[in-house]
Amino acid sequence: MPKHIQSRVTSITLVVVQISDICIRYNKPTRTMAYTFSRIVDHTDMNALKERTVAALKAEGFGVLTEIDLAGTLKQKLGKDHLPHLILGACNPGFADQVITLEPHISTMLPCNVTLRELPDGRHEVAAIDPSAAMEGVGNPAIASVAAAVSAALKRVVEQL
Repeated sequence: MPKHIQSRVTSITLVVVQISDICIRYNKPTRTMAYTFSRIVDHTDMNALKERTVAALKAEGFGVLTEIDLAGTLKQKLGKDHLPHLILGACNPGFADQVITLEPHISTMLPCNVTLRELPDGRHEVAAIDPSAAMEGVGNPAIASVAAAVSAALKRVVEQL
């Protein structure tokens, strides 16, 4: 094969390899990051679950700063019916102080949300944000130990319900 044709074929091959590489990268399955702890709870109602959750949070040093009735809000604002769904904004003042001292803008990620929702089968799910996963994107290694401590506390809350 003449050299001028061979160099063109090589160039075309390289382009094809590069396009293949791009296609492979974009068609790879995405990694799903777990960002919550959750548990299904049988034989309870929303009010009882809320009381138990608030008590479990209190035992770990958290208070509930906010409570959002998500189902009620969506009904009021959009006229849509949803099963009961509460968002509790939980805060542990000691952890909050530590983390905002290290990273002041982290306050945009506070408080830690804990959700309670009724499932279609009548059971309930309690879920909490995993602060370690949520704060990973901040890129400040100094907050990792605080995030791990908060994660451990919220995981204990969810596991005991």
